[in-house]
Amino acid sequence: MNRFRWTIVAIVVVVIAAVGAYFGLNGGKKTSTNDSGKKSVAIITDTGGIDDHSFNQSAWEGLQKYGKEEGLSKGNNGYNYFQSNDESDYKPNINSAIQAKFKTIFGIGYALEPAVKQAAKQNPKTNFGIIDDTIPNIKNVVSITFHTEQSSYLAGVAAAKASKTQKIGFVGGVKGDIIDTFQAGYVAGAKSVNKNIQINVQYANSYSDAAQGKTIASAMYADGDDVIFTAAGGTGNGVFAQAKALNQKQAADKKVWVIGVDRDQKSDGNYTDKNGNKSNFTLASAVKEVGQAVIDISKKAQAGKFPGGRTVSFGFKEHGVYLAKDSMSSSVWSAVQAAKKKVESGSIKVPIHPKSYASVQ
Repeated sequence: MNRFRWTIVAIVVVVIAAVGAYFGLNGGKKTSTNDSGKKSVAIITDTGGIDDHSFNQSAWEGLQKYGKEEGLSKGNNGYNYFQSNDESDYKPNINSAIQAKFKTIFGIGYALEPAVKQAAKQNPKTNFGIIDDTIPNIKNVVSITFHTEQSSYLAGVAAAKASKTQKIGFVGGVKGDIIDTFQAGYVAGAKSVNKNIQINVQYANSYSDAAQGKTIASAMYADGDDVIFTAAGGTGNGVFAQAKALNQKQAADKKVWVIGVDRDQKSDGNYTDKNGNKSNFTLASAVKEVGQAVIDISKKAQAGKFPGGRTVSFGFKEHGVYLAKDSMSSSVWSAVQAAKKKVESGSIKVPIHPKSYASVQ
């Protein structure tokens, strides 16, 4: 019995020593788990979804980059997205992210403002961000806005310079302060090149109706508009689809163009024309660095410097908006760069609201 008892004691001692050594050697892993909880970030999409080739996709791409840089995994305690198929999903998705204990939660788009505001008040220990809207006087909410009128002004310059018909189009998602900046900037930029240019302005009343975007684009191209700027989220996918369908049936000299939005959409403009030549119809893209904003704010949060209660704006100066060159010719690109310098210097004041929502003649 004594020998057996001493054998048991020896085994216990060895096990205790092994466990102690394990935690001594792997203490960093335990800390990493705690750290990843502090770093965890989620985004709540609007109805466009993370594959909208635009606004939400930019946010998701930024969040994935953040997760990779921080060594996080997709899911709880790391990074993730919550897809909203319609507006009734906003509150449940935010609540799901809160219950999953994400440290920082972003509402992607102004439509989420009421839901984010309510959740922030009820959960003061969670960081919240709202994109394209402002929620003042709440210490755990940062409001993130962009000077999209600046990049849209350059889009207008590019469209007017590239158009052969001097008839161009604008397809907006839903009328309001945010899309106002895109329309106002675009019209002002185009008119700075040719005050008599015709600008056809249409709204789809949706950010996720690609079929409606395609229908609008079909009518615009048929009417002679040869460049269309889309600021309509996933609805803009229909504009690209229509441009591709037309360009595949005609020679390069008859090409119609699209100007992308929010992220660089050059790859969406790849096509093969009727003569078998590979080409691209994305003239330019008015990029809004939503993804970079997600990264910047997330890193501030984990460093204990979350800018709650503040509005953070991104423009040319902050490298938050720009016009991607994509398929612009050298002459068009030169005109865009000249206009950019004037905007940056303040010699050009870009409007943020259009004079009218109707077609601009």
